[in-house]
Amino acid sequence: MVKVAVLPGDGIGPEIIESSMLVVNKVKEVFEIDFSFQKGLFGGSAYDATGTPFPTDTKKLVEESDAVLLGAVGGPKWDNLERGLRPESALLELRKRLGLYCNLRPVKYYNALENKVVWKPGYLEGVDVVVFRELTGGAYFGTKGRTEQEAYDTISYSREEVYRLAERGFELAQKRKKILHSIDKANVLETSRLWREVVNEINQKYPEVKVEHLYVDNAALQLVINPRQFDVIVTENMFGDILSDQAASIAGSLGMLPSASLGGKVNLYEPAHGSAPDIAGQNKANPIATILSVALMLRFTCQHEEAAQAVEVAVDQVLAQGYATIDIAGPGKKVVGTKEMAELIANIIK
Repeated sequence: MVKVAVLPGDGIGPEIIESSMLVVNKVKEVFEIDFSFQKGLFGGSAYDATGTPFPTDTKKLVEESDAVLLGAVGGPKWDNLERGLRPESALLELRKRLGLYCNLRPVKYYNALENKVVWKPGYLEGVDVVVFRELTGGAYFGTKGRTEQEAYDTISYSREEVYRLAERGFELAQKRKKILHSIDKANVLETSRLWREVVNEINQKYPEVKVEHLYVDNAALQLVINPRQFDVIVTENMFGDILSDQAASIAGSLGMLPSASLGGKVNLYEPAHGSAPDIAGQNKANPIATILSVALMLRFTCQHEEAAQAVEVAVDQVLAQGYATIDIAGPGKKVVGTKEMAELIANIIK
């Protein structure tokens, strides 16, 4: 029995979670995987109901589960709350509480979406990148402070924090193209110099993997002018946050970008996009990022590679048939809603 805590969250979160469950139920039927699901309040909706974005009942639920499937959190409605009560603070606490130090974001180019990318036709052919972002350290979790005249956020990393994240990147690089790009700012930041030292140290354990060190500003440029050079990327928290969203342009939309947060007993799976309150409740949101996050859950928590690949193949086939939600629509596309897209994908899984 795989126990999954389902946290729909805010904005489009409930819609994309509900739609992704159509795919989960089809996988459950086809591959005979025994799931149990229990919903919990989380984010802005939890604050409205309980006065806190991460209620005690939800904390208990996630800690007793095998995986967490999250929709999206946040929105302008809660922007003026103090930092500890904002929906985003609940997400940071969730990652920290579960020890989820490794955020994995696959980014793939889809031929069917060539009209949704800014590159010339054929330029992105075969691009398939995995970004490993450190998730519980750096400026987001460092000492913070503010006076009337200044503010500060401290970046701090230990050797262990760098090592455990980077080694996961090497393990995957060894199984793929045997090339790893480590992104830092070692010409300026002491934490980046430590990062580079540790990556070089781990490289001695994986001599077949070629390591390329890039400064983060150059990496941002290279993702635009030569994305084919990348296969596995490892980087710290803030750099990974920015670069993985930039890399989403390769897939044509943030609505195509799944993520898995790994490292503890309970792993977290969620789309990389936000809550998009402007289209909430309109059956317009793209559920594919959430559905591909389900594929990652099948791969890492269920350890069922065949089921994970079946979901990914189904997404490929539906896109190749010309179906699209509004964010990836274009000439000749058959535009469908959130639920309809999920149904199409579910029907192909076998």
